[in-house]
Amino acid sequence: MNDFFLYIKESYNELVHNVTWPTWSDLTSNAVLVIVASIIFALVVFGLDTVSNQSLKFIYSLAGG
Repeated sequence: MNDFFLYIKESYNELVHNVTWPTWSDLTSNAVLVIVASIIFALVVFGLDTVSNQSLKFIYSLAGG
């Protein structure tokens, strides 16, 4: 049990004194970058899905289906 409390104490000490936390502006700029990249990726996947769907509909219509 003593080891557990030692672990908690050392973890707290590490988080408070040794970890370099990003600034608020870094966090917001990175969050905006991730959101924009996610939207672009979603639009690309949507476009590819739409093209694939239309292509398959065209191929099925040629086959008489």
